This record gives sequence, C-alpha cells and structure tokens, in this order.
Amino acid sequence: MTINPALREAGWGEIEGSRIRLEFPITKGRIVGRLPNGENRRTSVIKADYVLEYKNRRLAVIEAKARDVYYTQGVSQAKDYAERLNIRYTYSTNGLQIYGMDMEEGTEGDVDRFPTSDELWEMTYPSPNSWKPSKRPSK
Repeated sequence: MTINPALREAGWGEIEGSRIRLEFPITKGRIVGRLPNGENRRTSVIKADYVLEYKNRRLAVIEAKARDVYYTQGVSQAKDYAERLNIRYTYSTNGLQIYGMDMEEGTEGDVDRFPTSDELWEMTYPSPNSWKPSKRPSK
C-alpha cells in the first residue's frame, strides 16, 4: 500500500465533495527579525502532508513518513497538526501501515485502511441516537 492509492481506494478525491490537500499550510512561520530589504524573516513554514476535506470541512490530517521509517514515527507531528487545525482525526503512516488517533476520545491504534469520506464524516458528526433526542421535548 502506498498513501495516494490507499486514499483513492477509500474514495478520497473520487467522491464528489471529497478533497485531498497536499502540503497543507498550517503556519506561515514565526517572525524572528527583519531582512535588510525590510521584509520579515521567518522560521520554517509548518505544513501537514495531507489534509482530508469533505463537504468543505477539514476532517483528518495525515503525517506521511518514508517507507523505511517506522509508521508511528509521525505520531507526535500528526497530533500537533491536528491540534493546530482543530481536527479530530489524525493518522501517521509510512505507506505500509497506518496508525490512527481520535483526538477527542483520546484513543489510538493500528487501522487497516483509511476511512471513506462518508465514514469519516459520520465519525466526526455522528447522527443523534434513538436514546438521545435531537431536540428538547416541548413543555
């Protein structure tokens, strides 16, 4: 498995409304001084390797590592990017294995594939349950 084919297999970029954003900018870099021409000198820009969007909402961030690097090597970065972007689901992968994290629930572990856009939407915005009414009863 490599990342782009695995995402396409899950329908990302294929299903209407789903989008894969590569090298997604998170910060412009911190200003650390001025250059002689008067422009600001900045630290490095922070970019997420992948951001998955569906229905114009950012639903997941993916930190990609080289195939010869252990797949959980990007966990810390993935969590940092998810927090910065206020995204609930994040993944770290080397293209061979995938490690998934739910930032809200605090759960994490190996996953066998990336979720589809509809699955990730439902995970992020679950439907009301039968035991939990969507509206308050009227008095």
